[in-house]
Amino acid sequence: MGIGAISSSNTYAPQASAPARNATRSASAPSAQQEYSPEDQAKIDQLKARDLQVRQHEQAHLAAAGSLATSGATYTYQRGPNGVNYAVGGEVNIDTSAGRTPEETISKARQIQAAALAPADPSGPDRSIAARAGQMAQQAQAEISAKQQELQRGYGLSEKQGTIDIFA
Repeated sequence: MGIGAISSSNTYAPQASAPARNATRSASAPSAQQEYSPEDQAKIDQLKARDLQVRQHEQAHLAAAGSLATSGATYTYQRGPNGVNYAVGGEVNIDTSAGRTPEETISKARQIQAAALAPADPSGPDRSIAARAGQMAQQAQAEISAKQQELQRGYGLSEKQGTIDIFA
C-alpha cells in the first residue's frame, strides 16, 4: 500500500473545446471511437476503467492515512493501443513505525488499519498491512496492561484486588 497526492489526469478526459473541433470535421471523417478496431477499443475502455479504479483506490488510502502518508501515490502504467498510458497498479507509502508511547502506537495502528482498508476493495497486501497494524496495537495494549499490573504490585495490590484500603 502506498499513499500520495494524486493529481487528476486528463489523458483521456474530453476537452471543453471538443464539441467545437468536432463541429468542423466533415461528416465522413472518422471519430476517435471509429479509429480503432473493436478489440482495440475494448482494450482502451478496459484500461480507462482500470485507471479510474486504481486512482480512486489510492486516493482512498491517501485520504485515510492523513499525516502518516510519507509520499505521493506511485503508479504502474500500461500503454493502450491509442498511445496513452493508463494506471494499472498503484502504491501509497505510509509510516508504520511504532509511536513513542504504547498509547500513541495504538492510535497509529488504528489509523494504519483505516488507511489500509479505506478502499471499497482492499487488496491482499492492504489486508496484510491492516492485520500487521492490528498485531502492533495488541502488542502496545499488552505493554499498557503490563505497566498497569506493575503499578498495582508497586502499590501492594493483588491482581484480584481493584481498590486500596486506607485506614486513618
